[in-house]
Amino acid sequence: MRITSYGAAGGVTGSKHVVEINGYRILFDCGMFQGHRLEAAEKNKHLPFNVQDIHAVVVSHAHIDHTGVLPVLARHGYQGRIYSTPATRDLCAIMLLDSAHIQERDAKWLSRKKQTFVPPLYADEDVHIVMEHFVCFPYEMPFEVAPGIEVTYHDAGHVLGSAMCEVKFEENGERRTFIFSGDIGRRAIPILRDPWKPTDADVVMMESTYGNRDHGPIETLEDDLARIVNETVERKGKLIVPTFALERAQEFIYALKILESEGRIPVLPVYVDSPLTMNITEVFRLHTELFDDEIRDVMEAAGDPFRLKKISYTRSVEDSMAINGMDGPLIVIAASGMCEYGRVVHHLKNAVEHDNNTVLIIGFQAAYTLGRRIVERNHEVRILGMKLRLRAHVEVLNSLSAHAGRAGLLEFAKNLSGSAEHFLLVHGEPEAADALKEGIVEQGARKVTIMEEGKTVEV
Repeated sequence: MRITSYGAAGGVTGSKHVVEINGYRILFDCGMFQGHRLEAAEKNKHLPFNVQDIHAVVVSHAHIDHTGVLPVLARHGYQGRIYSTPATRDLCAIMLLDSAHIQERDAKWLSRKKQTFVPPLYADEDVHIVMEHFVCFPYEMPFEVAPGIEVTYHDAGHVLGSAMCEVKFEENGERRTFIFSGDIGRRAIPILRDPWKPTDADVVMMESTYGNRDHGPIETLEDDLARIVNETVERKGKLIVPTFALERAQEFIYALKILESEGRIPVLPVYVDSPLTMNITEVFRLHTELFDDEIRDVMEAAGDPFRLKKISYTRSVEDSMAINGMDGPLIVIAASGMCEYGRVVHHLKNAVEHDNNTVLIIGFQAAYTLGRRIVERNHEVRILGMKLRLRAHVEVLNSLSAHAGRAGLLEFAKNLSGSAEHFLLVHGEPEAADALKEGIVEQGARKVTIMEEGKTVEV
């Protein structure tokens, strides 16, 4: 078996991993690189492998850094199948179209900057074409992606429909198992069931995003969130929450629902200013079979978990702009999670210079993004070409992270250390991957390799 990572190696975006088994090349994830606009545009338009060599694509979950260049794959002539869970397919249909609109907008911006026509990375029609290639399988139902190569999806507990991929095959007369973790979820997070706990594999490729640190305990989430909301209310400010439209937004709204129903926060105007979040929330309502017991109990007692007393889901640009002219206290939930795109950028521009407002960061912020600069509390930030003083209060709630922290990753690896001959670490910045490697080795793993982009490892 030969494995080559063409993304999410030495970083956390652009997940693409080609696994060659008995001459068949399977692409696990086909994600978009996210970072500096010009660098990202250049990286994403060129596929670093021959599309004609790919026999099948196996998708772990719908996040754009794992699926965002699937339409580029189709543009380059890919005609094979793309495997996913049903919920992942439904989410991709929405998120890839949204991504296409972003590509078209960015192409217009680049065309103006370069004073020449720059085509978009892909358009709506490319998304429609690639969606025709999806074939869906639920958890725990084995399926064959190539002759003699069987994949089974297991619940990763990361986002709706997310999966770990268990690959079984025979090589040189021996039965072998390869596990591709995708992104590993946390235990006891809202909405979703706990992630699968594998105990046997020969080769394991796993994420290392939080390999050097743990999150705040999920048990303190409600107390922390209640404090942040109430302090912002006392200042009569706005609480601006940049969030990923998938999972994080739904978890945050659900947390507000619990606090509101228990009377721990006042009934406030809450604006979900993201058409994408609205559409994704509808997919959640379609896939309640993936919910855990806790949220089902809440649904029985209090109804729709994503409906608050004064919540407004805004679609039009006019309604979005109107929010900026409103006085607090109020809450604005808007995409994108790293503050690089979307309507949240405009809300931040209007909020960051006022010290009665709060910016609440509830997700991982990659290097060089506006979100990271806010987390680092830079005195000055550049938003939409303007230099602005960061006077707003900045709060960070890592307890809502959908990624397993260091302890969870080490537990995942420990369960496999007795059987695995080789661990391959991806999807982590260098410090995180180095720390996780050291921890896994200390637990008795035989061999641990941090994958390098474009470098093939034979196992």
